[in-house]
Amino acid sequence: MKKHILLIFFVAFCCYNFFAQQNKDSIVAHLSNTIENSKIYTNRKEVKINSLKELLSDKSLPTSEIYHIHLKLYEEYQKYKVDSAVTYLLKNKKIATTLNEPILKNEVNILLSRLFSIKGMYVEALDLLKSIDKSVLNQKMLCEYYDSYYSFYSHYGQSTNNIDYFNQSDRYRDSLLLNLPSKSIEFEIESAIKNFYTQKKELSESQFLNLLSKTTDKNPERALIAYFLGKIHQEKGNIDMQEAYFSISAITDIQNAIKNNASLQSLALTHYETGNLDMAYLFIKMAIEDAIFCNVRHRAEEGTSFYTIINTAYQQKEEKQKKTLQKYLLLISILSIALVVALGYVYKQVKKLIKIRKELHYSNEQLAKLNTDLLEMNRNLQEVNHIKEQYIAHFFSLCSAYIDKIENYRKFLYKKANRNQFDELLKLLKSNTIEEKEIEELYKNLDTIFLSIYPNFVDEFNNLLLDDEKIVPKKGELLNTELRIFALIRLGITDSNKIAEFLRYSLRTVYNYRTKVRNKAKGERDEFEEKVKTIGQWNVK
Repeated sequence: MKKHILLIFFVAFCCYNFFAQQNKDSIVAHLSNTIENSKIYTNRKEVKINSLKELLSDKSLPTSEIYHIHLKLYEEYQKYKVDSAVTYLLKNKKIATTLNEPILKNEVNILLSRLFSIKGMYVEALDLLKSIDKSVLNQKMLCEYYDSYYSFYSHYGQSTNNIDYFNQSDRYRDSLLLNLPSKSIEFEIESAIKNFYTQKKELSESQFLNLLSKTTDKNPERALIAYFLGKIHQEKGNIDMQEAYFSISAITDIQNAIKNNASLQSLALTHYETGNLDMAYLFIKMAIEDAIFCNVRHRAEEGTSFYTIINTAYQQKEEKQKKTLQKYLLLISILSIALVVALGYVYKQVKKLIKIRKELHYSNEQLAKLNTDLLEMNRNLQEVNHIKEQYIAHFFSLCSAYIDKIENYRKFLYKKANRNQFDELLKLLKSNTIEEKEIEELYKNLDTIFLSIYPNFVDEFNNLLLDDEKIVPKKGELLNTELRIFALIRLGITDSNKIAEFLRYSLRTVYNYRTKVRNKAKGERDEFEEKVKTIGQWNVK
């Protein structure tokens, strides 16, 4: 049973710490966001103040209305900029004197005395309070009167560190509590503060937690409530909750543009205790800036004293970090030099490797090219050999036929001469009919031999031409002049002079035929004859 109880207690404790940490992290994040937007809240305050100042530009306003506008400006300035709040109260003092209104005079003096004590003008503050006859004050003004005395002795006690003034402040707080409405938030706050200072911490904490649940960040009172909860946990030694509540107090102060605050200074000291000097320095700097801006003497004095301690620790930390950083920089510099050397070595090796790869790649390309050229040469050689064989056979056949023809023609002429048929013999010798017949026979033999080697030449040749520019031999022809010219080109005879001599045409005629056919080609014209040279390349048998 005891084990179960201990287990339940342990789990509950762990859960509390977990949720407390989660809540703290959320508050810290909210504070960080609030600080980033602090200028927005300050601008809102300035806009509100300027709107009240614009009302004063109306010269037709009655004096009583001007007095109330001054009073509203005082309320806006009292925790934002004390000097400006004093300025508008002094203006109201002149109005009260002009109107000869004792009630207004007392109101101004009470409010002025509170501001003077905040500014550290304790003599002036006390003189003003002593000049007031409390017997003529109404309930509201009497509360203000006791609150001003309470504030005066509290500030004076902090300035002189004299316990008698703190006791006097407690007595005026008791008088204030007797006159405040028991259900007002002011009464509840002052009652909880009294319990805090009279060592009734548990009751005080309960009261402040109840008040905290009733307020939001928009309520200025929340800053004071959260501040005292932070003080309670500070005495308990619960640093996380202390930081959380001081953070809530600071959030409220910043969002309401309250420059007369204790939260930022308390947060700075909290972070100083935890060793977070960066945050401690940030918050004490903000606290001093707010105190100087608001001109709150005791806040500025406290902040300055703590600033010296925190700044010294911060500078020592910065110096330590600087030395550590210098060591790291030295180490990084050495490593950088080593890295540069290593990179230089690697770079050289990579360059060598790239060079070798390029050379190898070039060698491979050359080898591939040589292989291709060799293969092409082999094919061409096979083709040449094949053509050679064909032509040798036809050559011998033609030579034999020409020998027979010459012999027959000689016998024919001999008979004519032997019979004394000289006229006919002369006529035969003058005629070129036989020459034309032999040329025709030559072309026919050429066409026959060529097409026996490249049987698909005409079709493949026409595939290189535009569809409507096909060249088709006439009926009874194997090849026509255009085809015969490009047949000779396919056989490797590309010189127009040689083609002209062989076909017994003029050079211009051959040139014109070649140009005319090239103009009919598909694609690039300059590549046409090279394509012709490849016709039947893979079909040679």
